Amino acid sequence: MKYDVTVIGSGPGGYVAAIRCAQLGLKTAIIERYNTLGGTCLNVGCIPSKALLDSSEHFHNAKEKFELHGIGITGLKVNLPQMVKRKNDVVEQTTKGIDFLMKKNKIDVFMGHGSFVSAHKISIAKADGTKQEIETDKTIIATGSKPIVPEAFNYDKKRIITSTEALNLEAVPKRMVIIGGGVIGLELGSVYARLGTEVEVVEFLDRIIATMDGDCSKELQRALKGLGMKFHLKHKVNTVKATKKGVTVEVQKRDSDSTFNLEADYCLVAIGRRPYTDNLGLENIGIQKDEKGRISVDNHLQTNVPGIYAIGDVVQGAMLAHKAEDEGVFVAETIAGQQPHIDYNLIPGVVYTWPEVASVGQTEEQLKEAGVPYKTGKFPMKALGRARASTDTEGMVKILAHRDTDEILGVHMVCARAADLIADAVTLMEFRASAEDCARMSHAHPTYAEAIREAALAATGDRALHI
Repeated sequence: MKYDVTVIGSGPGGYVAAIRCAQLGLKTAIIERYNTLGGTCLNVGCIPSKALLDSSEHFHNAKEKFELHGIGITGLKVNLPQMVKRKNDVVEQTTKGIDFLMKKNKIDVFMGHGSFVSAHKISIAKADGTKQEIETDKTIIATGSKPIVPEAFNYDKKRIITSTEALNLEAVPKRMVIIGGGVIGLELGSVYARLGTEVEVVEFLDRIIATMDGDCSKELQRALKGLGMKFHLKHKVNTVKATKKGVTVEVQKRDSDSTFNLEADYCLVAIGRRPYTDNLGLENIGIQKDEKGRISVDNHLQTNVPGIYAIGDVVQGAMLAHKAEDEGVFVAETIAGQQPHIDYNLIPGVVYTWPEVASVGQTEEQLKEAGVPYKTGKFPMKALGRARASTDTEGMVKILAHRDTDEILGVHMVCARAADLIADAVTLMEFRASAEDCARMSHAHPTYAEAIREAALAATGDRALHI
């Protein structure tokens, strides 16, 4: 069996790359080592975590806000098994949708672990112990990433867990320690904090979501503290030890020798992810990797071996599903002889807590470091009529524009529906709009999007209308 293109890995990057290749008339195959398509994102990442986030948000609102809206509830309780079941149903529906798309686009699907025999031959090890080989002209590696778990943390998948296990707990824990103040830890931490778990976060750096704008870090931490979450910033974890009923986490202050222990039912390790390139046979064909284990690629996302490309979490850049999707389309169109383009500066980042956090472009810290002259416009959500009507008054929208040209350089927001609103900012920046352009655009009233316009007005000379 010979193909024009074979994709190894069926996450968002892989399956989108396969679909685009097929659309362009290329005979395409996709290889997936697990028994369902969709990769980490659809099975144990983006989709299931958002399902649990949504369920926990409904419970929290019923408990904390319904009375304010004139809705009385008695006997309110958490049914975590039902939440998990609904999450599993969402995952099943979504992965079946990928199955349909493969059939629709006439893409051959092979279930098994793919590895390179040569640059144009791939071996597929199946679950029943058999092997199959296929030939391919081009290959796209899209095998994603795995959680980083140091040996000192004694990861056992029972009490010391990663995001994968945290999605399937059978009961709401009384206490949980989270190692890492990044996106994954905070999202899952907020799920359980809303359901009543005492959550403590240990973060080595001096703020949470450290790659995002500093104002976003402050606003989100304030909101999460309101849920009861506690933070140990500038601290590190030395060891984690599990018992039959819980865990002991030894914590040390970053600039001190003193240590203390945190006791909890579970310890969630969320300190990042590593590229997953295990047993791919990369050494058989001489594919090069960098010091972090990522596959080295050129500006066309091609490896040092002609005809073999890599996308998503296995290459440099943010580990985001939509970044992988864009790269999948980029490579498919490159193989087909087109000249696609990706502006990595304009790939947004989102944290799906509540309020949500979303960001695109340069942060204020980056502009300062680069010496770029800029001006700032900020608008608090508590001044927005739509936010008051829905009791979602936490957060703000912040626009950074060039001081001389007024071009929008970055947009950062902590607010309700920020994950959807950030697309407005991406659109503006793709067309190199100025803050004045945004300020002159009509925004429907009352909407959350008005906060973007108000921030743009503030950036153009303290012209915000509602503060």
